[in-house]
Amino acid sequence: MTNITPILIAALVVGTVALAQPPAPKLTKADIDKMMQELSNWGRWGKADEKGTINLITAAKRKAAVAEVKEGFPVSMARDTNSSKEIDNSSPFVVKMSPPVDNQFNMDEYTVFFHGFAHTHLDALSHVFHEGKMYNGFPQSSVKPDGTGKLAVTAFSEGFMTRGVLIDIPALKNLPYLEPGTAITPADLDAWEKKTGVHIQSGDAVFIRTGRWAYRAAKGPWDIGSKAAGISALCARWLKQRDIAILGSDAAHDVLPSGIPGVTFPVHQLLLVAMGTPLLDQCDLEPLAKEAAKRNRSTFLFTAASIRVTGGTGAPINPIATF
Repeated sequence: MTNITPILIAALVVGTVALAQPPAPKLTKADIDKMMQELSNWGRWGKADEKGTINLITAAKRKAAVAEVKEGFPVSMARDTNSSKEIDNSSPFVVKMSPPVDNQFNMDEYTVFFHGFAHTHLDALSHVFHEGKMYNGFPQSSVKPDGTGKLAVTAFSEGFMTRGVLIDIPALKNLPYLEPGTAITPADLDAWEKKTGVHIQSGDAVFIRTGRWAYRAAKGPWDIGSKAAGISALCARWLKQRDIAILGSDAAHDVLPSGIPGVTFPVHQLLLVAMGTPLLDQCDLEPLAKEAAKRNRSTFLFTAASIRVTGGTGAPINPIATF
């Protein structure tokens, strides 16, 4: 046996303890209810506001974001549509081709239920409600069978252009991906800022990579709706402090299960309803992570625009990062 002195053993133990992160506090529904008030942006931009934190993307912010383009190299953050029914795609994207028209035109019809875990999409502020209210106090009753009368995706009809930031948590931890069920904490986000030297700024579009698609490529489809890596609800306060405009993820943002009895998707609730922050779900961040690592860059020009769906609670979307 190697001769290790008691002093060295003690030093090793102390060093290990110093490196270990304290366990995240257990949250309750009461904690989330309190955060709903603490993080609220209701009334910040007026009682009639339907844009939420997109108001933070000012003309000056857009002009500054253009300076992120050094090469003019674009990267899509959208997945190709999936037409196969699988455990993580209960609603396949359907393409129906019609016979050629006038012997020269190919025509197709698309059918998609885009909310869920398969298709890259935008969640408008009408997507989630809490205790009968949506963002800024608009009543859930505004949503009718033919669409929502308030907070529709058309509030963002001018599209998005701002600085984008990739927070690559697997890269931070020297991993190819996070295991399903792994919770990303504010301490992780702090560690990423410290390591990269990049600090999240007001009006940024932040994309948090869990490695979901890398995990799927390695292990195959799984029931991601039951178990997924994602951010802890505590990260909502971190994101509010930095005043982000948009949050994107390669999954559904929330760690699943949430671990909070009675609250299944606290991040969706806190950001969409309290903060008024639109979400980009199910982005494919693998190509972006590869290009960002190649350049040792985490920031880029982010652009995106959805179709203008009258009364829509969201829409499929193709987010673009340009280096």
